[in-house]
Amino acid sequence: MNWQEICSNPNLQNLPFKIESNRQGQLIMSPAKLSHGAYQVEIAYLLKKSRIHGKVVTECAVKTLEGTKVADVAWFSEERWTQVKDAFESPVSPEICIEIISESNTKKELSAKKKLYFENGAEEFWLCGTDGDIAFYSREKGKIPKSSLVPEFPIKIEI
Repeated sequence: MNWQEICSNPNLQNLPFKIESNRQGQLIMSPAKLSHGAYQVEIAYLLKKSRIHGKVVTECAVKTLEGTKVADVAWFSEERWTQVKDAFESPVSPEICIEIISESNTKKELSAKKKLYFENGAEEFWLCGTDGDIAFYSREKGKIPKSSLVPEFPIKIEI
């Protein structure tokens, strides 16, 4: 299945969990706690408040070499947003891709997603822990103490 077929399939509408696809078009399902959604909303709110220009997107589908991955929260510059806003999945990564750790995530999986987002054009990857701590990564520098694109963003999220 391609991403448009997945999005259009009535049997896959209103699922209580996030889905992604792998290289073969198989669905990958990730259950998450309510706190996951609360972190997602708080991060999106703070990011929107911090960035006057650009678009904040939740559940952002990104086409990668390993199938469609879905960033929990993402930020696009106005320029990049104009290029992708009508797509089912973004052919290029947003400038910032944010993942919120769930119990079902593995370090290997999150590391692979970070690599895929960077290979597809992301400038930063943020990882929110189950305790609300944010780790920031730059495509060029690796782990960084704070975001270069949004330096005022907090390093801990309270919910």
